[in-house]
Amino acid sequence: MKLGRFLWPYWRRIAVALLALLVTSACVLALGRGLEHVVDRGFGSGDPRLHDQALAAMIAVVVVFAAATWGRFYLMMSTGERVVTDLRRAVFDHILGLEPAFFERTRTGEVISRLTNDATLLQQVIGFGLSMFVRNALMMTGAAVMLFVTSWKLALLVLVGAPATLLPILLLGRRVRRLSRESQDRVADVSAYVDEALHEIRTVQAYANVRRSASSCA
Repeated sequence: MKLGRFLWPYWRRIAVALLALLVTSACVLALGRGLEHVVDRGFGSGDPRLHDQALAAMIAVVVVFAAATWGRFYLMMSTGERVVTDLRRAVFDHILGLEPAFFERTRTGEVISRLTNDATLLQQVIGFGLSMFVRNALMMTGAAVMLFVTSWKLALLVLVGAPATLLPILLLGRRVRRLSRESQDRVADVSAYVDEALHEIRTVQAYANVRRSASSCA
């Protein structure tokens, strides 16, 4: 994986973020069991002491969840910022070493768009999307295990209905990826056009092409 060499310098931060992610997933799953104890052992028993203990345990879980969520979000977002900074620096150094023929074939605005917009999308994936994907996967696995322990019949019904839910997501996901790729290409074209128009703004105004240039960029 080519992106791995940019992630490796921050493996300690990523490891701590993954640990915090495990803690948050466990806390979310534990809240359901905690609510069960509050109702059964607290309200159901009629003993105020058990009720207070159950509520105290729930509050402790919520506090741990909040702290772990903050740690995960801070570490992943800051790591994403650093990785994208290193990536932009490496790409820029690579661009500076390219032959002049490359810049004759490729417009400068497109190169700038790839260096800025595409890197920003990658930052969102590293800082937010990846952690949310792993967290949801862990929660889904843990919830499935707890569901099997509670009622295997209900778990089987859920598994039977899961493909009906995932199939539309997979089909729409391919279309969304294609549209996203087309959108990025369009953004690169627009950036190249804007860069060219602004760089030669005197020529555009001299030939009275301001209105035409504005409509072409829309």
